[in-house]
Amino acid sequence: MRTLVVDDDEAAGRLHAGYVAALEAFTVVARVGTGAAAARLVAAGEVDLLLLDMNLPDFSGVEVLRRLRATSGTQVDVLVISSARDPLTVRQALAGHVVGYLVKPFTKEALLARLADYAAGAAERVAETAVPLGQGEIDGLLRGAAPTGTTAVVAADAPLPKGIASSTLTSVRDALDHREARSVQDVAARSGASRPTARRYLDHLVRTGEVDVSHRFGGRGRPEVLYRLAPG
Repeated sequence: MRTLVVDDDEAAGRLHAGYVAALEAFTVVARVGTGAAAARLVAAGEVDLLLLDMNLPDFSGVEVLRRLRATSGTQVDVLVISSARDPLTVRQALAGHVVGYLVKPFTKEALLARLADYAAGAAERVAETAVPLGQGEIDGLLRGAAPTGTTAVVAADAPLPKGIASSTLTSVRDALDHREARSVQDVAARSGASRPTARRYLDHLVRTGEVDVSHRFGGRGRPEVLYRLAPG
C-alpha cells in the first residue's frame, strides 16, 4: 500500500511514517505538511492510502477530502489521524468516505491495528473483484445469503469464531436498527470500529441470521450494501 503521510507537525509525521514503513504491506511514498502538497501527490496517481491530519496550515483536511473526491478517477483511501474531534469536523470527514478516524494522541498499537484492518479489507476487496461470481452466488447475495463456499447460517448463541470479539460484536450490533437499514460506513461511525472491522462483524451477523441485507442502487458502480437487524 503506497502511503502518504500528511501532518504539519514534522515530529508527528516522522513518527507515523516510521510506524507505517515498518509494516510489510505498506510503503511510505512521501511525508508532507500541507494540503496542497498532498493533493498534488495524489493527483499524480502514486498513492493508495492517505494518513491525513485535519489541521493543516494552508487549508483543512476536510478541504483535502473534498478536492480528492471531486477529482474524477481518484481512488485513494483516507485514514484520518487528527486531534480534531468536534462534531462538525468528524461528520464532514465521514461524509468524505474515510476508512477510519483515529484521534490524537494515540498509541503505536492503535495505529497498527487500524492499518492491519485496512489491509485486510483491501485484500478482501481485491479478492471480490478478481473472482467472478456465478449466478447462484449473485442471487444469494441479493437474498442476503452467504455465497457458495462460505460458512452456512449458524445459531446466534454459537461460540464466537476466531477473530470475533464479544465486546466489538456488541458495539456493532448496537449500531444497527430493526427499522432503518444502515451502511457499513454508518455502522462503523456509530460503533467506533474501522470500516473493514465493521464489515467483518456485519458479515458474521449475517451468517448467524441476526442481520438482514438489502441493497441501494444509485449511480455508477456496485450497489451499496445495507444492513438491518432481523425481526425477532
